[in-house]
Amino acid sequence: MAWRPRLPVLVLCGAIVGGLLGGWALSRVVIGDPDTGPDDVDSVVLDEPGEYQQPVDGENRDVDGDHLPDVVLTDAAGLEIRTASLVGQPLVVNLWYSTCIPCKRELAEFATVHREVGDRIRFVGINPFDSVDVMERFAGDRGVGYELLRDEAGAFVDAAGVISFPVTLFVDADGVIVAHTGELDGDELRARIEELF
Repeated sequence: MAWRPRLPVLVLCGAIVGGLLGGWALSRVVIGDPDTGPDDVDSVVLDEPGEYQQPVDGENRDVDGDHLPDVVLTDAAGLEIRTASLVGQPLVVNLWYSTCIPCKRELAEFATVHREVGDRIRFVGINPFDSVDVMERFAGDRGVGYELLRDEAGAFVDAAGVISFPVTLFVDADGVIVAHTGELDGDELRARIEELF
């Protein structure tokens, strides 16, 4: 008598194969190419169709009043840069990465505002995830001309208590974080700069 699989075995095998294919498909959506992927697909959970939902307040640690974390980052050439060396004039520090949809939306506006006020406010972009090539191409395509630093080990992200992106820290000339925000458009960024500096 030949062995015939029972229905529960077939169901279990189908569930395993379906789970593997679903996991693979999800990884393609989340990890996709920064220029052609996740913007072209639904890669974030939406409460309202077509609107990105800002992370719940309180996810990122409140760092207002803290000193800018003093950690070692690297520039595009691989040279080490201590964040303490950035202090001395007001700073706008933007934490972003290429597959972050709200980061993509705000980066071109940050580039525009930097061109307007970059003579009195130092802008720095910190990227914890992308390779140098992806970081430079992605930012360059959006007109970014300010410093870009990598946080490969996540030391800055950890020290600043960052969980959701983007995050912008406004730092006074003495190195004190006077405010922090999530996603900003150009007008909101200009207003914050005028209010704080």
